Order: sequence, then structure tokens, then C-alpha cells
Amino acid sequence: MAHSLIGIVTSDKRDKTITVSIVSRETHPLYRKQYTKTRKYTAHDEKNEAKVGDLVEITMVRPISKTKAYSLVKIIEKSRGAVELKENVTQIDLPEKVGADKIAKAKESEGEEA
Repeated sequence: MAHSLIGIVTSDKRDKTITVSIVSRETHPLYRKQYTKTRKYTAHDEKNEAKVGDLVEITMVRPISKTKAYSLVKIIEKSRGAVELKENVTQIDLPEKVGADKIAKAKESEGEEA
């Protein structure tokens, strides 16, 4: 059977190519301390199915390009999406502790400068 790996997609910006990060815990042979090691592999994704954050399985194939020697087998788990913060926060969104009067003064001073 071919050499297969399971990891998380860290980049899908290139066409038909994904970058997969595989994290492993290793023990130092002399000091016996554990540390994490992250390896990145570029894999061929023919249909551009995988997105950033997906858990995927890749397998070794014949070299496709200079850096690609793996191909996407399957997507094990889809990403649940990223959390994005709002750019403009209004006075209504802020909690009482911030102080509405300080925000009002800041908005007035911005209006004077403009």
C-alpha cells in the first residue's frame, strides 16, 4: 500500500494544489523531552475540493511537479469556518462598562479633526 498521511490544509490558493501540515509529537533521544514537529507537504487536488482547515488524507504518488509528490485521497472532515470580527463597532454593540460618554467624546473629537 502507498504511503498515506493525515493532516490539515493550511493553504488552497494555488490551482489544483493544497498545502497540508502534519503535526507529530516526538521524543528527543538524549534528553527525553517531547516536542512538536510540523511538516508541510504539497498535494495535488484535481477538483479543488479541499479548503483551508479541512482534515484530509493524502497519499504518495509519482512526482507531479518539482514539489508535488502527494495526491488528495479524501476529505475526512470539512472545516467549520473561521471567526471574523466586525470592523465597525457601534455604540449599541459595546457593553455598558466601556462607558458610552467616552465613546461619544471620542466621536466628537474625530469630527473636529476631520
